[in-house]
Amino acid sequence: MISRAAFLAVVFFCASGHAEDAAGSAPPSMVRIPAGVYVPILRGKNDAERVPVRAFLLDAHPVTNAEFLEFVRANPKWRRAAVSALFADSGYLSHWKSDLAPGDLSPLGSPVVRVSWFAARAFVKWKGLRLPTTAEWEVAAMAGFDRPDGKNDPSMRRLVSDWLAKPVPEILPDAESGRPDFNGVRNLHGLVWEWVEDFNTAMVTGESRADSGLERNLFCGAGAVGAKNVADYSAFMRMAFRSSLSANYCVANLGFRCAKSIVEEGK
Repeated sequence: MISRAAFLAVVFFCASGHAEDAAGSAPPSMVRIPAGVYVPILRGKNDAERVPVRAFLLDAHPVTNAEFLEFVRANPKWRRAAVSALFADSGYLSHWKSDLAPGDLSPLGSPVVRVSWFAARAFVKWKGLRLPTTAEWEVAAMAGFDRPDGKNDPSMRRLVSDWLAKPVPEILPDAESGRPDFNGVRNLHGLVWEWVEDFNTAMVTGESRADSGLERNLFCGAGAVGAKNVADYSAFMRMAFRSSLSANYCVANLGFRCAKSIVEEGK
């Protein structure tokens, strides 16, 4: 079985090799996320305490039903009636009216949901882009509305806590709704959960709790023992949600957005 550290190394290597762009040339739909440092809320004894993140580009809003409809039109094997069960469970686009008609429950401007990690990866590859890594997503999510550090932004903290307490609406709001954050990104919080490239490295290090290779402090209540910020409830929720997923899952409030690497000038 590939180790967690080795898997992460592969993920970061692959992610850094996709769709690079010169510094400062962000496409209209993307914004530049400044370099930062991701501090994992939980980590094993062999994991880095701080993960440096280079500046990168990120979609200003989640991928929409209209954008995903364009994708399935161009790629018939990803239509609901044709997709392999290996790559998407029975919930795949199940709220769409038909293969090529999202319908009233899925407005074209709303985030696409009920798509698997495999489908999200196929979409971003088709666009010449990639999914953000966990570290990149979390660095982007640190921003507040009026300052780069959302931990000290009461409006952002209130938005996150209110969203976590509400049920998922039957019809999702527009992907471009909501207030942009300090970097110009909309709805990293408060609309849908989002796939990341390395979602399945959150907690799992073996096949069962009987596995002698498991990091036992990463389970249940013991997980909070080594946490860097026990008050960051939303980060615990994201970690728990990611660790519960399999790559073919299609969840009613799980979408994604695209990322792109930046090649710094002179390198």
